[in-house]
Amino acid sequence: MPWTMADSPDQSGRIALITGANSGLGLETARALASRGATVVLACRSRRRGEEARAELLPAAAAGLEVLELDLADLASVRAGAHWVRENYGRLDLLVNNAGVMAPPRMLTRDGFELQFGTNHLGHVALTAALLPLMEGRSDARVVTVTSGAQYFGRIAFDDLQSERRYDRWAAYSQSKLANVAFALELQQRLAAAGSTVASLAAHPGLARTNLQPASVAAANSKLEGLAYRLMDPLFQSAAMGALPQLYAATAPEARGGEHYGPDQWGGMRGWPTQVRIAPAALDPQIRRRLWEVSEQLVGQAVPAQAP
Repeated sequence: MPWTMADSPDQSGRIALITGANSGLGLETARALASRGATVVLACRSRRRGEEARAELLPAAAAGLEVLELDLADLASVRAGAHWVRENYGRLDLLVNNAGVMAPPRMLTRDGFELQFGTNHLGHVALTAALLPLMEGRSDARVVTVTSGAQYFGRIAFDDLQSERRYDRWAAYSQSKLANVAFALELQQRLAAAGSTVASLAAHPGLARTNLQPASVAAANSKLEGLAYRLMDPLFQSAAMGALPQLYAATAPEARGGEHYGPDQWGGMRGWPTQVRIAPAALDPQIRRRLWEVSEQLVGQAVPAQAP
């Protein structure tokens, strides 16, 4: 039988923070967790959009819903957001690193990083680093990092991480998604070695209909890309279906740290959540370790992957 959110345990008493929770996969993840009793922090770049999402979710929410204005492309905003969670809750059970940008023209974050690497990867590294101490010692605490099938085409260009010499928007996106799963695996290895109570997992949605596709087309002003998406549209599943792998990683009792979940049909493009293969580069311990060290240097913050 396929797994659905109805199979997940009750989430009452748990506090979850979801980045990019105002639309797409993040909104559906928030909807599901809130309906199962979790207190959900909607971490959104735009407070207005976050409040609109909160208003949409409130009727079916079984517990609290809070909006946190947090911009992953601004490390100061990330640190301020983590401080807000510490001050207002003092604990956290679930962190879903979900937000992302996909294939825009080359732009920079506020801290000068290439936007996709800076937002999709480095922003989440910094957020995880700041929030892990609030998760240590919590029962079944989990960090779920959302990647995509683009990881399989990715390469970590250590000699040009910020695409300063050459920028290909899809190569940069694939690099950021490979970095996501590599970070999730390295985090789990370090947490386990330290005897931490926190688990790190990864998930990808397959082909899910979200605002990323139209935003990518608009940013590139590409008629050809728009046509390609229209032709592929029958292959896409809903955002609610696309969110199931990350919900499985976040809540299923049988999900384990270091595992990676995605759809079970059509080579991982759609279907019900199952354990799926990991990009070979993310399985290379040298690549993971080097990425970890470089990422800590870039964000100026060590990831405390150890029990206190």
